[in-house]
Amino acid sequence: MKKSVLFLCGGWEGHQPRECVQLFSQIMKDEGFQIHIHYSLDILTDTKFIFEMNLIVPVWTSGSLSPEQEKGLLSAVQSGTGIAGWHGGMGDAFRSNPSYQFMVGGQWVAHPGGILEYQVNIVNPEDPVMKGINDFKIKSEQYYMHIDPSNEVLATTTFTKDTVAWIDTCVMPVVWKRKYGKGKVFYSSLGHCRADFDVFEVREITKRGLLWAAK
Repeated sequence: MKKSVLFLCGGWEGHQPRECVQLFSQIMKDEGFQIHIHYSLDILTDTKFIFEMNLIVPVWTSGSLSPEQEKGLLSAVQSGTGIAGWHGGMGDAFRSNPSYQFMVGGQWVAHPGGILEYQVNIVNPEDPVMKGINDFKIKSEQYYMHIDPSNEVLATTTFTKDTVAWIDTCVMPVVWKRKYGKGKVFYSSLGHCRADFDVFEVREITKRGLLWAAK
């Protein structure tokens, strides 16, 4: 049976969802996956379809799930469908859906300083997602998030007083893995826009995370 990925593409255009989906749909196609791209969240109510997916990738900043859509998505992941994504497309996708945020393991709340250069520190270099990747710097949004302490953290960043004084030295997870029922969950706060994925480490971490989460 051919492996399948569902990309949910929409929401706030500032994160360039179509451009990012174009990039990663081709990457996953090259890895042997059948690609499905949907521009409506109503597909989540088609449980027969989404339960057949190996992976769901939400790229949908600042949206809202109806009760039926949320139930379909959460049920699919609990049953073993993987879910993976990046930045606001997954970590700030559905602000009014705390059950979705519980599944993700975090929710964006701020990016102090806007676009700035910051360092990403690899804290689990033996994990397959991080193997061979060293600490690196990127100029982008440094996400401050509310985080589930049960996450398996793979990379972090440290805030400084140059952004907001009271979070000086705060260490914040950037990349993590977790389980939700039988489903694998991967998230990276990297990837503010399509150009961020031109950074090798950002693109490679995201690609490996998607592949890990696909059952």
